[in-house]
Amino acid sequence: MQSNENIDLIRANPRKAINKLAFPTIFSMLLMFLNNLIDSFWVAGINADALAALGFISPLYLVIIGLGTGVGAGANSLISRYVGAKRIEDANNAVMHSIFLTLIVSIIVLIVGIFFLDDLVVLLGAGSVKTYCLSYGQIIFLLNIVFLLPNVTASIFRAEGDVARATNPLILTAVLNMIIDPILIYGLDLGIFGAGLATVIASLAGYILMIYWISVKKDTFFKFKFSHYKRKMNIYREILVVSLPAATEEIIFALVAIILNYLIMTTAGVSEVASFTICWRMITIAFIPCMAIGTATITVSGVAYGGRNWPNFNETIKYSTLISLIITVIICATFYFFAYPICDVFNFQAGNPALVNRSAEILQLLVFYNVLIPFGATAAYVYQGVGSGFKSLALTIMRELVLSMLFAYIMGITLNMGVFGVYLGAIIGMNLGSIIGFIFIWIFNMKFKRQCA
Repeated sequence: MQSNENIDLIRANPRKAINKLAFPTIFSMLLMFLNNLIDSFWVAGINADALAALGFISPLYLVIIGLGTGVGAGANSLISRYVGAKRIEDANNAVMHSIFLTLIVSIIVLIVGIFFLDDLVVLLGAGSVKTYCLSYGQIIFLLNIVFLLPNVTASIFRAEGDVARATNPLILTAVLNMIIDPILIYGLDLGIFGAGLATVIASLAGYILMIYWISVKKDTFFKFKFSHYKRKMNIYREILVVSLPAATEEIIFALVAIILNYLIMTTAGVSEVASFTICWRMITIAFIPCMAIGTATITVSGVAYGGRNWPNFNETIKYSTLISLIITVIICATFYFFAYPICDVFNFQAGNPALVNRSAEILQLLVFYNVLIPFGATAAYVYQGVGSGFKSLALTIMRELVLSMLFAYIMGITLNMGVFGVYLGAIIGMNLGSIIGFIFIWIFNMKFKRQCA
């Protein structure tokens, strides 16, 4: 049976496999989110309207990234289960199905960008900064393929345990974007359009590196060859069962930002949105461990589930939750105690101490939004790993929309607590939903134990 040392490790030792897959991914994702902060840093130097526009358009960009993440999660889950069941030929076939599915999604996003982007910007409430939004967003939508394909390809690499090839292109993308951002924005005087162009160029460079490994070196474990493609609607269905809910979960995260922007606009105005934009980008950094470890969890739990190995499955849940929680708490504590010096970085470009001070105040409050997310995130990613994407989606909807946004609306609007109530309600709802989600996955874990006995 075809194998390699990465796959052997995943089958043999869940803890080591998660460490090997997750920690390099954490580093690369930190660079990617730092990359987003750098965008805010340089765009803040244009003016406050440009920074607010970035806050309005970022959720749409996250939707595109979420679609790629969703297809990648579906591919990762199915391929991992095939590996666990020792069906390598089917795994190679699933690789090609996931690539074709990505191309279809890209075409749909392109059509949306061409015909509906103007309307989406207005719908988001960004009419006053529409020109800035379109300058940044049009190139992102038109060239969305350079974000989707690297995301899905990286997920395929993770399914075979090749973390270096999954993360190194992300590192290249982040570093390159940091370098060319100021050149295009100020050096070539392209403004906020330059920020969008830099993001596209950097992502394309990362994918070119992947193409080199696949088409030139030809030494990847899974083979990206048309000869392996044997069209099976069941494979598309299996990928979509996970990828549609997973993509929707990413879209929900973007929708949360949209709703929060609206509630903040209603209770405090545009200036608060600008401060929140800085803060929200840093809050997402505290979620990185959950995302990176969760991505590893999809692979490791999928292999254990496909191989009917309950001890490994159980260990995956417990260990993923523990290390996610430890790292998240450390990051949140750091942000809380160093909120003002962290946010003061933006004063260099923005020249607006009030903007920075308000961002620090929001940051010190919203760090509590993330503290219990590791419990809910582990549940969602394990459900994706076993192919139960819609259960993962249901938990995410309950946690982030039903509870978090409902509490934010009730406390901020209904109880007339203003913007503080919006933030506090979101915190309460998110933490409550995370605990409920973990209870559900632990019940599933116990059922799987009885099935394997």
